[in-house]
Amino acid sequence: MEKKVFYVTTPIYYVNDVPHIGHAYTTVAADVIARFKRLKGERVFFLTGTDEHGQKIERTARASGEEPIELANRVVVRFKELWKKLNISNDDFIRTTEERHIKSVTELFRRVFEKGDIYLGEYEDWYCVFDETFWTETQLGGSRLCPDCGRPVERLKEESYFFRLSKYEKPLLEFYEDNPDFIQPPFRRNEVISFVKGGLRDLSISRTTFSWGIPVPNNPRHVIYVWFDALTNYITAPGFPDDMERFSEIWPADIHLVGKDILRFHAIYWPAFLMSAGLPLPKKVFAHGWWTVEGEKMSKSKGNVVDPNDIVDEFGADVLRYFLLREVPFGLDGDFSRTALIGRVNGELANGLGNLVSRSLGMIERYMGGRVPEPMLSVEGYEQRVREKAMETARQVEDAMEEIAFHRALNAIWDFVGFMNKYVDESAPWLLEKSGDRERLSLVLWTLVESVRILALLLYPFIPSSSREIWRRIGSPEPLESQLFSYAKEWGLTRPGWQVEKGRALFPRYER
Repeated sequence: MEKKVFYVTTPIYYVNDVPHIGHAYTTVAADVIARFKRLKGERVFFLTGTDEHGQKIERTARASGEEPIELANRVVVRFKELWKKLNISNDDFIRTTEERHIKSVTELFRRVFEKGDIYLGEYEDWYCVFDETFWTETQLGGSRLCPDCGRPVERLKEESYFFRLSKYEKPLLEFYEDNPDFIQPPFRRNEVISFVKGGLRDLSISRTTFSWGIPVPNNPRHVIYVWFDALTNYITAPGFPDDMERFSEIWPADIHLVGKDILRFHAIYWPAFLMSAGLPLPKKVFAHGWWTVEGEKMSKSKGNVVDPNDIVDEFGADVLRYFLLREVPFGLDGDFSRTALIGRVNGELANGLGNLVSRSLGMIERYMGGRVPEPMLSVEGYEQRVREKAMETARQVEDAMEEIAFHRALNAIWDFVGFMNKYVDESAPWLLEKSGDRERLSLVLWTLVESVRILALLLYPFIPSSSREIWRRIGSPEPLESQLFSYAKEWGLTRPGWQVEKGRALFPRYER
């Protein structure tokens, strides 16, 4: 079977944490990609889920007097409820405690073991429980604190199964060279290549110091360690190993979206595991940046962790979705501030898009009895420039989205919004009505609705609820979900006679 489905993933989120803005960022980005691809008529498989094994979860659960699975069952609900609030359209939600995943990890381990790439040895080094990461003396630089999270590390010595990662140093470097777009953004690629060229040590992939995990086949005293377990979720959901026909239609992933802190595991460990197992490698890993809050790193101790639920409750899901992808180029670090968010809402959503929709439909209600007029003049002059600008915008959005450059897509859209608000001011329909120039008035008002139709399509992946509401208000008899992106590249699909509704403000303004 050949691959037929566009496959996008988020990382699976650790249930020892509550959902925060970083989780929302990756998941919204994946959702926007999935919606865009569906809009283009492609079959899409969009996966997210939770990582529920490991020592950290076992310790936390015991400390609170519950079983690890009880902790997982309780926390997973928070993620699922947040995704529902944020209009996340994932096709599957995977939990690493599910039987399908246990079977998948066991089979992957078996294949890699039979290849001779797993062996039993002994591991001793400094271990960070919080990050579930081992560190060498050299990496610690004389400190006894984790370089990533700053927490104390523990000396750990135990029997362990190892994956022969060192064997894959050359194959990985060759793969990066043959697939220069595999790691994105490009500057992250150089970091990974440098790390691999520095030499790869064989990787410990089992533990005996805790029991909350998937048992190693034929040696249940060991549990499979976090990354060999967690990364395998990406092949479990498409059907490995039970439904290889479905698996071959979906796998390999077209894009793994990850935070920059876990790029190494996705760009080095994961391809090496797959090479060993004889499975195809993902097409792209895209590492985005981190969010600070009001210029400071997010931390529970500072009490500045942003709860996406609170933002959605106050401003709505579309506002948060828009802000996250508008505020900073995807791939770079960003800063979350209430002031910046309100600035985007008031300046761009309310005064820009909302104002354009309200003015356009309000004038059709006032001057045309609420029905889209028949354009009584041919499209030329200013209207021809509007048409060209709309078509150019659609092309720019399509190009930007193919490159996962959300900010560029939104820049192009808002440039068009500004262009259309200027068109309203300069065409002055109120003066045309006053002077009795109904022919010109009909053309201007039809042009406005046609532009709003195109904007609703272009914005649908980003702000789906608002786009649906705009679509409803322009009176199209067909649901927005039935449309294709190609219809945004066609001029003239708005039909005279559609009943429009100005309605209340799409986006209320907020005090800073």
